[in-house]
Amino acid sequence: MGFNCGIIGLPNVGKSTIFNALSSAGAQASNYPFTTIDPNVGIVEVPDARLAKLNQMYKPKKLTPTAVEFVDIAGLVKGASRGEGLGNKFLGNIREVDAIVHVVRCFEDPDVIHVDGSIGPKRDIEVIETELMMADLDTVEKRLFRRQKDAKGGDKVAKAEADLLERLKGMLERGEPLRTGKYTDEEASIIKKNFLLTTKPVLYVANVAEEALGGDTPMVAEVREVAEKEGAKVVVICGKTESEIAALPPEERPDFLEAVGLKESGLDSLIRVGYDLLGLVTFFTVGEDECKAWTINKGMKAPQAAGRIHSDFERGFIRAEVIAYDELVKLGSWHAAKEKGVLRQEGKEYVVNDGDCILFRFNV
Repeated sequence: MGFNCGIIGLPNVGKSTIFNALSSAGAQASNYPFTTIDPNVGIVEVPDARLAKLNQMYKPKKLTPTAVEFVDIAGLVKGASRGEGLGNKFLGNIREVDAIVHVVRCFEDPDVIHVDGSIGPKRDIEVIETELMMADLDTVEKRLFRRQKDAKGGDKVAKAEADLLERLKGMLERGEPLRTGKYTDEEASIIKKNFLLTTKPVLYVANVAEEALGGDTPMVAEVREVAEKEGAKVVVICGKTESEIAALPPEERPDFLEAVGLKESGLDSLIRVGYDLLGLVTFFTVGEDECKAWTINKGMKAPQAAGRIHSDFERGFIRAEVIAYDELVKLGSWHAAKEKGVLRQEGKEYVVNDGDCILFRFNV
């Protein structure tokens, strides 16, 4: 699995329509709040032209792309942090994902009601951010109370955590999402254990009308303004257009994209930006039996990357035989790369790069 992300937003912003288009999972889409109650889950193959090329080269018995899991979470309303609407269920579902895809309505449609009676992207974002921060504030205050009691007994670890929690409490009270803070590795580890919602990276999806694709509208500009302040990413998508793309055979999609003036689909754009947001890279294992893509965190070393395939690979790691994807394609085969001395022998300290094609050697 590449990563999993929760699709959130106010009711009737187009979350389920976009989810359906992205995952073809058939989530119900309707003009009523709380159509989505239990989260729908869709697994989507990550499009990668490199894997398609490796398939042409090796003609393997099996071709396995990496994947992204999309979780369509129920629409949130004001007061969710106090249990309003489906508040507690909504917040619990968010705690389980790697990243948040926040869908923001940037289109007018008199047939689709808005819970606040009018379209306001910045206001809508603030509603959800406020609820997430309120939920985090409640978590932080409860944890802080316990750790302060422990610190009074002379527990130095508790004192350090209490100091950090005090800082987090101050940020939340000032309306600052915790993902905007700077933390040491030790502090980040403490924060992670508390499952705080506003620490999760956010990717904003501006859901626009068809005529707004390819350019910014005042409503999209509002989303970009919010995202820029917190260092987040924005992807502009038209849910209706994505639904039309998803209904087409794969071979017809490039012509359709060209006809509507798009270089890539919303799905491709969302996954590409999502990988960048989470600091992910892809490496490949290749051969006549199987060509497979694997997703890892940027900066991961060879033994840990091998462990993604099987824990025995990491425990018994000896070395990695590595060639960059471009070099492998240029030379035409693993054997040719070995003959020309291009195949590298890398040890335990090697940091895997995006596009590396790797054969791991290990002891059982």
